[in-house]
Amino acid sequence: MQTVKIPVSIDPVRAAQSRSNYEGVVPGKQLKRLNELCAGDCSDVTVSLECGVDLQGIVYLKGKAVTELTLICQRCMTQFTTEVTVDFCYSPCRTEAEIDELPDAYDPIECNEIGELRLHQLIEDELILAIPLIPVHDDENCNMGSQDVVVGEIDLTQEERPNPFAVLEKLKSK
Repeated sequence: MQTVKIPVSIDPVRAAQSRSNYEGVVPGKQLKRLNELCAGDCSDVTVSLECGVDLQGIVYLKGKAVTELTLICQRCMTQFTTEVTVDFCYSPCRTEAEIDELPDAYDPIECNEIGELRLHQLIEDELILAIPLIPVHDDENCNMGSQDVVVGEIDLTQEERPNPFAVLEKLKSK
């Protein structure tokens, strides 16, 4: 595969028929929604994409996207950088019936009115979904990781209470 610029939009059916493969970079500055969710600018996204038709005749787009995001740790409120990797596999569908018949290995995706798919938007959507819900450092790298708040204490010195169902166990064995 040669390294090429990732197109903004593609015709998935035509790309699958020609078995197109793309490896390249999507500039992080073009992903406005992703940049709004990060504490700093998103780095460039490395993308590999394979278009094809499987044995059942289903058109698919299979790919992987990797980038580094600057997020704010929700424990210590400082910035940290984390790598986000997403794998995706889509198949373009036009009707509900096609979506219902689609195997579980593929996620359905809708093309626009001229039959094209906005690839940069698809990659951005996948990365947004992969952002951790509550971003935090690793415990050893976090300023507050060792100072987690504990509410209440559990008294481990209590004696074990007898099981109220022990009587039923005796009846069962008879």
